[in-house]
Amino acid sequence: MMEAIILALASAIGYGLGLTLTQFGLRDVAPATGAAISIPTSALLFVAAAPIGLAGTAPAWTAVPIFAAVGLFFPAAATLITFAANRRLGAVITGSLGNLAPVFAVLLAVVLLGEPLHLGQMAGLAIILAGVLVLTGLGGSRKAGWASWYLALPLVTAALRGFIQPVIKLGLALWPSPFAAVLVGYLVSAAVVLTALRLRTGRWRPQASARGFAWFAGVGLCNGLAVLLMYAALARGPVTVVSPLVATYPLVTVVASALARHAVDSQLRVTLGAALTVAGVGLLLTS
Repeated sequence: MMEAIILALASAIGYGLGLTLTQFGLRDVAPATGAAISIPTSALLFVAAAPIGLAGTAPAWTAVPIFAAVGLFFPAAATLITFAANRRLGAVITGSLGNLAPVFAVLLAVVLLGEPLHLGQMAGLAIILAGVLVLTGLGGSRKAGWASWYLALPLVTAALRGFIQPVIKLGLALWPSPFAAVLVGYLVSAAVVLTALRLRTGRWRPQASARGFAWFAGVGLCNGLAVLLMYAALARGPVTVVSPLVATYPLVTVVASALARHAVDSQLRVTLGAALTVAGVGLLLTS
């Protein structure tokens, strides 16, 4: 369980850094083009590392369709929607609303996997969600407005990210290789975003400046490692613990945005949100 906790928190750091880098990349590159850079970059890295990542594992081909089905929606569709939301709403709001993923993940884990959910875990999950929503309350892009339909974008991403976690855990029960899961998923996702690029522009290669390529290559590295770490955590611990811990990544986004862009404008809000999130994590881990 301790390994799962450490891996989940490391995954949160990767997600938070990736979301912050995305905000910079979107200055030069459209969301769909950014996805066509970041996801294939991750896929190529995983292919290059496959001889090491798959060493010593016996393939279980019954798990491959599960990993591939997940790849159709995550990270492909989730990344496209997240990038679009990031451009409209900013990194903090996108990260915080997208962080409702544990609600979907935990509910499906209880129903699909029969994982137990204790009162302390429910309270910890609720406090974590309250913390990340407090981080959002007064920040981000004010002109977008809470009434804007763009707020639906990170909510859809949250549903996708939440639902895939119990499904991936089913696949990992058949083939307990997080690397295999992320490799298959990213290969399918890369095919999806590149096919979408081809249909939209008539080209297989995304058109972007060298700076745009560099930003989104960095995003691909951060997000790819975050997904791999999350799958490794799910292979070692229950969804009801791993998902809320991964959901703490807006803390990383807020800190990184503050350091890079002075984007945090309410010290009291950040302090309260951070305190709630840390308290929720503590309660979750001791339940």
